[in-house]
Amino acid sequence: MRKLITRGHPTDIINTALDNPYLHAATSENTRQAYRNDIKHFCSWGGLLPASPEMVIRYLKTYASLLNPRTLLRRLTAIKHWHTYQGFSDPTAYPLVRKTLSGIANVHGKPKQKATALTIENLRKLVMYMEAQNTLKMQRNNAILQVGFFGALRVSELTDLKYENIKFVAEGMEILIPRSKTDPTGQGQYCAIPFGNNKLCAVKAIENWFVKANITCGYAFRKVDKHQRIGDTPLTHKSISIIIKNLAQICQLPEPQYFSSHSLRRGFATSASRKGASILSIMRQGRWRHEGTVLGYIEEAQRFEDNAADLILKKLIS
Repeated sequence: MRKLITRGHPTDIINTALDNPYLHAATSENTRQAYRNDIKHFCSWGGLLPASPEMVIRYLKTYASLLNPRTLLRRLTAIKHWHTYQGFSDPTAYPLVRKTLSGIANVHGKPKQKATALTIENLRKLVMYMEAQNTLKMQRNNAILQVGFFGALRVSELTDLKYENIKFVAEGMEILIPRSKTDPTGQGQYCAIPFGNNKLCAVKAIENWFVKANITCGYAFRKVDKHQRIGDTPLTHKSISIIIKNLAQICQLPEPQYFSSHSLRRGFATSASRKGASILSIMRQGRWRHEGTVLGYIEEAQRFEDNAADLILKKLIS
């Protein structure tokens, strides 16, 4: 018989879980943590679980002007999943709940702030700075940026990267990605990064880091303390974004606050499209499953190419 959960203290409700570890494995830890935080936010506002549609609508109206509509949509998703997995009816499916969210989006919606794409020219500028410093941290950071860029790696793929998953070959290196966002079942994906030149070379950058840090196993990108001691644990997702923001600020790139770990992946796609790479080759290197995502990056890179306004101006000048 299903044990009913009555409205009660938020902590008791949040800590309630079905005794099935495979349910947890079906969703990434990051997603679960985000949903837990969303439920905590709802409960700290005064929401009781299970919730009624009227209560959810009051919650949406309270935060309509305070939170991004995309954030509220994710909160509704978390509330939906909580009710579904606990065996209660979904209050977010109520038509007036969805209508309220649509109205909030119409009134308060705004463009999503995207990470600035790191261009190949700006990558070179950052690499020149890091090479000039020649410290252990900068050697690590140089490897992070070049491998992340030319491998079009997600930040989770960078933090999870291990020495054992890198194979150095005559053409460069092959990276085995045991599990990723587009490969949650762990079938394994490969990323090939060729040798570069005397200006940019991800292969040489990571080889140099491994030698200097004496890394022969375990995580590739680790913490380095102020005494130049290298830890065993990997850098966090947040740490890598902070590294990139700081470098962008030091090297005086425009709007450094908008750089993040995703700037490497976006930068690869936009730079490759500018150099004439096909959409299929870009998708293969970045392991993208959907053309729409890559087409968005390509559109960004080619806004001034075959531009109708430019054509008018050129005709006018001639």
